[in-house]
Amino acid sequence: MAEQLTGLAGDRALLGRTSTAERVSDILRSRISEGYFPPGTRLSEDSIGGALGVSRNTLREAFRLLTHERLLIHELNRGVFVRVLTVEDVEDIYRTRSLVECAVVRGLGEPPYPLRGLAAAVAEGEQAAVDGDWKTLGTANIHFHRELVALAGSERTDELMRSVFAELRLAFHIVDDPRRLHEPYLARNRELLRTLEAGDRHAAERLLETYLADSLERVVEVYRRRVGEDGTGTC
Repeated sequence: MAEQLTGLAGDRALLGRTSTAERVSDILRSRISEGYFPPGTRLSEDSIGGALGVSRNTLREAFRLLTHERLLIHELNRGVFVRVLTVEDVEDIYRTRSLVECAVVRGLGEPPYPLRGLAAAVAEGEQAAVDGDWKTLGTANIHFHRELVALAGSERTDELMRSVFAELRLAFHIVDDPRRLHEPYLARNRELLRTLEAGDRHAAERLLETYLADSLERVVEVYRRRVGEDGTGTC
């Protein structure tokens, strides 16, 4: 926890003079999404509030917001914890991803498309693979899909999927072999990028639909093995 708190203290400047529960929740959501607080972690009000320099009431409101987003869970007389997802949660995350991401690609209109963010995410993943940093490769993969959603040019869609991708990170934390999970999708990200660069959104949608179905199958297989057949165990 000490390392995570040091990182949070560095985020303190992001709050500025007008610190709000929403800004605190943004910071904590990002930290959860980037893997600083794995599933099952108990979040200490005193430690996190001290690291960020915010009041207990502000932090509790931030916790409430993130609980509403299904990233945290409050356990009576025990405190606030980062959620451990069930298999049903994982399946629902992928159902949402398929609905939204495929619709974004389907609705792109005529090329060329603004693909700089996608290309940067692919490059980030390639560098992580060269470095053997499989956790960072998983983060780069999420960045790729976040940039894909951003092609819709919709703040509401971006906000919706920001929470979905943060939940997805919770699922990734359970995986005991991140290389096996993430490495195959680096090539598929490149293929999607090339297809969109060629302006073929229909082919890209078909690729993405298969991509997400395969990813769901792989993640659920690993997830059942790690958290139990009913998906209700803990890591």
